Amino acid sequence: MPHDSIGWIHTIFAIIALISGSLILFNRKGTEFHVRTGRIYGVSMLIVCASAFSIYRIHNAFGVLHFFAIISTVTLILGMIPLYYKRFKQPIISHLSWMYWSVIGLYCAFAAEIFTRLPLILNLKNNYGIFYLLIGISTGIVGMTGSWYFKKKKNTWEIKYSKPRNN
Repeated sequence: MPHDSIGWIHTIFAIIALISGSLILFNRKGTEFHVRTGRIYGVSMLIVCASAFSIYRIHNAFGVLHFFAIISTVTLILGMIPLYYKRFKQPIISHLSWMYWSVIGLYCAFAAEIFTRLPLILNLKNNYGIFYLLIGISTGIVGMTGSWYFKKKKNTWEIKYSKPRNN
């Protein structure tokens, strides 16, 4: 079935993006490793986002998960633009910030994917209420943790990468 192959493509590239995104988050920025791993992440995420729009198993229509795929695509694009369009006031900080949220969004999706499997594991009747409750709880926890870490990292980035102002 075509949707099964799209699901596998989506899953494989999501795993590649999770690994490469994690490596980028926890390693030094601006190195050759960062650039190469970032390219792997970017291409993987483009495939993940594109394939997400071909998966309709839950509602058989455009749904809330597709809305999150739009957000994911936007954060990825906004993270890449400062690298190619140099007229940003703080291109490195913009790049790091948007790409950070791209990876955190991917972590949120991963947590949601795991948590939405709980009703099957616990042999509960799976309904949309439980499904969306688990998505909300898992993404909320990951998102809040990511937000706390982001605030900490952004202060560091602003000190390290801010361009001096021309007076």
